[in-house]
Amino acid sequence: MTPAQRRYLLVEQGLGSVVVNFALNAAIAWLMFRGVDEVPLWGQASIGGDTIGTSFFLPLITCLVVTRVARGAVRTGHVAALDWTRATHPVLRVLPRATLLRGLALGAACAAVVGPLATAVFAAAGLAPLRLWPFVVLKAGYAAALGLVVTPVLALWAITEAGATTGRPGPRG
Repeated sequence: MTPAQRRYLLVEQGLGSVVVNFALNAAIAWLMFRGVDEVPLWGQASIGGDTIGTSFFLPLITCLVVTRVARGAVRTGHVAALDWTRATHPVLRVLPRATLLRGLALGAACAAVVGPLATAVFAAAGLAPLRLWPFVVLKAGYAAALGLVVTPVLALWAITEAGATTGRPGPRG
């Protein structure tokens, strides 16, 4: 992997996702919970339910958006495609080829593992119940952290897949 590819994945996709996910999820939290005084750990409108839901939907939606963006970056020459293949990298073999299925698989895995673990950490730290604004910050921070992890992975897959599907590795550098 070239320094330019690493920069694209870590700075543009990773740090960029932190900003986007923080702002977007703060707005979502405020819109969804603005009528409540406190958000409990569990229940219909809760920290746990929202965290697990975010753990599913953030990777799914990110996969749909980032795959398109990263493929466009390869097409325009902004970033070079990786010449990795499903045969040379075993992790690539495990992920579904179709973008929607890949997003669903990663979302399900995050909802099953990361969401409950994060909720357990929130509970152990005594972060429940929370008043509205502390909850908004918690949700936004969690989404930013999750986006920082999943977005570069999804972009990596997309620039790998882009080279294989277009037959053009793109410019090196």
